[in-house]
Parts: sequence; structure tokens; C-alpha cells
Amino acid sequence: MEARRGSDAPAVITPEGTLSADELLRRAGTAADWLDELGVPAGATVPALVTTSPAAVTLLVAGAGSGRPLAPLGVRLPPADLARCVAAHGAPVLVAEPALAGLAREVGAATGVRVEIIPELGPSERRLDAAPPPDALAVVLHTSGTTGLPKRVPVSQRRLMARVRCSASLSGLGPGCVYATMSPFHHIAGVGNVLITLAVGAAVCGVPRFSEEVWRGLGDLGLTHALAVPTMIDALLEAGALGLPSLRLLQYGASPIHPDTLARVLQEVPHVELVQLYGMTEGSPIAALTTEDHHLAAAGRSELLRSAGRAAPGVELRLDCRAAGRDGEGEVLVRAEHVFVRSDDGWLHTGDVGRFDDDGYLYLVGRTSDMIIRGGENIHPLEVEQALASHPGVADAAVVGVPDQRWGELVKAYVVPEDPGSPPDEEELARWARDKVAGFKVPALWAFVAELPRNENGKVLRRVLRAGAPTGGNE
Repeated sequence: MEARRGSDAPAVITPEGTLSADELLRRAGTAADWLDELGVPAGATVPALVTTSPAAVTLLVAGAGSGRPLAPLGVRLPPADLARCVAAHGAPVLVAEPALAGLAREVGAATGVRVEIIPELGPSERRLDAAPPPDALAVVLHTSGTTGLPKRVPVSQRRLMARVRCSASLSGLGPGCVYATMSPFHHIAGVGNVLITLAVGAAVCGVPRFSEEVWRGLGDLGLTHALAVPTMIDALLEAGALGLPSLRLLQYGASPIHPDTLARVLQEVPHVELVQLYGMTEGSPIAALTTEDHHLAAAGRSELLRSAGRAAPGVELRLDCRAAGRDGEGEVLVRAEHVFVRSDDGWLHTGDVGRFDDDGYLYLVGRTSDMIIRGGENIHPLEVEQALASHPGVADAAVVGVPDQRWGELVKAYVVPEDPGSPPDEEELARWARDKVAGFKVPALWAFVAELPRNENGKVLRRVLRAGAPTGGNE
């Protein structure tokens, strides 16, 4: 970033105006001065309640360039969870955007941590550290908390730059590009992609919250690259809003794209490249489905869309088959320079269970922590959920194990019907599933619900389902 001082190339673009690279750096200098005034010592993290705004990006740069990395928190987490996250940092202060002041003060009252609202940040002449130590922290991320309290993930300058090189090679992102992520700022797909965009000399589009109207407005800002999840892509297609004049590449993740959705994307925006990235907070990207892979899928190899793709550049993948549910399956282990967290053996143990096909495509079948053991047989929920979701009468599905005296656990399915007034018959769904998975994996118990409990990143909260908490419908 310091190499761009004096540049009038755009760095942050919003409907309200544009910050050049030079203006961003000068405001970041003011933000660093503000952190000094707050008494934040060198090496301390700065927990923050922020959205993808110019102020948040400014603080992000200031923190990375003054040795006090920003630690964005999920603004939709319950105050009690936020309080525990803030307490774990041991930071002297919690900063927040004005719109989140009420939430911040509630968290501050619970922790005793001082709350400071981010002021207007004008320009200054302070220069940031242009050559921080490679192991200095650039930012502190948090996992999504699907199995409990979000965990801290420290991101060093060295590993962040390795991620920049890997991701930019997959997306073609560089100077002159304009990037927007639809993920929340605190997420790896949010702040992580903001950092990549700034590092390669491209411009960030601030998107505090996704909507069709916001998306259409990005077309006026010259958007060239964007990240969305498949449900957003479906919504934009239905609204006839996906195509933007300057859009060149659409990146997605979190879940597979349906073949019908792919066909519509290729028909409505044939010039737009598609890339799917598989990764996690502790390391991303791990694998990728490239534009060429998507054209192969459209030409007849639709099974590729169920895969996570092949290893990303510079990534080694292997399976630990001790977590296998059947031959050829195992826990996915990752080794790469851009992996932020690794075990003593040098590998990131993802907790995802997968298999490889003969061409090296990785297919995920579940999580080690979600495994259901029925009568000594291992069952990964994802495989069963994908089978149920392919039924035309099913809009969404999740599977968990419930205790059973005879079998140890039974498979229970929570199904969101396409037509709530006329849900599919249980026996019909069981027959449908039996055609696609082994008989012992077919759910024995069923519940039809209005929606599935999800966290703010869209991941199903199986622990909520296992606990029997309300899910918006009747069993």
C-alpha cells in the first residue's frame, strides 16, 4: 500500500464517493494517530464492530501498518458471544461504527472494555510501516462458530501475501479492477478479499449489506469482479439483475451451484467467467473450480459442480483415511504457504471429509464432527443432504444423528419443502434417498420445517438441530 502513496488510482469506491490510494493512506495515518490516542499499545489487537465501509477499510490499513491489527467481529452474533470474543483478545478498547454503537456499548458493559466510536478520519502526513516483519500480524480473523464460540485466526503479513498471490492468479484480479464481496466484513470471504484487492492495486466496492438494489448500483461503480453465494446468484437471475455492464468474473463459494443455475448464468452473461473457491478461515483458497471446469460441467460433466474443484496453485492435498466412512474417503489435510493455522505436523486438518476422483477433483462428503454412527456404520450428513436436496419437492435439507438405544444413533432429516402447504411424503423421500445412498444412510426420522437454523454466513447449525431447538416448523 505504501508504494501507492501519491497515486490517484481508486482504492475504495462507494455511491457517496471514491477514495484514491493516496487518500486512503493519508486517512489511515489519521486512524493510526487515533489508535495512539486511545492508548492501544504496539502488538495489541483491536476488536471492531464494522461493516464493509470506507472507515473499516481505513482502520484495516492503519492496523496492519502500525502493528495493531484489526479483529473484525460478526455484528449479528449474540451480545454474549461477542463479549466472550472481546474478552479473549484482552484488548483495552472495542471500536465500532456509529450505527453499531448500541451493540458495542452492550458488549462493553458485559466485559468492562472501553467502547470508542470511529470518528471522521481526515488526512494526515503520518506514514505507515512499509516493511513490517513477515510474521507481524496484518489482521485477526475469527471462525464462523458453527460448533461453538468463534476461534481466533491470526494472519501474518507473509502468509497473507502468499494468499494474495494464489487468489489473484485464480481470479485475474489486478490494477484497474473493481471488486465487491457480498460476504460480511468479518468473514474470510469479506475482509480477506478486501485485503487481496488492496494488495494487488485494485479498488474495493463497499457493500455493507447485499440486496438486489445494491447489486444494480454496483454497475454504476464499474464493478469487474464480485463474490456471491449461489442463493444470491439465483435471486439476481430471478430478478433479471445479474448482468452488469462491466462485470467480468463472478466468484462463489459456501455451497455448490445447481446445473440449472449454471446454464442460466452462461446464457444470460456468457462473457462472465465463473470461479468457485473452497476454503476456510484457517486457510483459503484450498481448491478451485475454474472457468474451464464450469464449461466442462455445462457440456455434460455436471457432476463436477458437486466437487470443490482441484487443488489451488501451491496447495498440497491429501486424505487422512482414519476418518473414512468408506474406502477412498478421509479427512482433507492441506499444506500451503497461505495456510494461517497448521498442526505440529505442518498440515491444516480441515475437519472436512472427502474423496478424490481419477482427475483429481475433490468431493466433500461431510465433517468429522458431524459424523453419524449407526450400528457401527459411519454416515456423513452432507451425502444424505445432497440426495434429499435433489428431490423436486425439497427446498433445503439437513441431517443429524439422534441417540437410539438399539443402533447408537438414528438418522434424522429436517426438510424445508418447496411448497409448505403440500410437503413431500416421507416414504417417497425415503425411496428417493435409497436410490442415491446406501440403505443404512436413509433417514429413519423426519421433520418438516419452515427454515433451517443458520449462522450469519449461511452455514447450518447442526448443534441447534441436535439440541432440538425450534426451527420454525412442526415435526
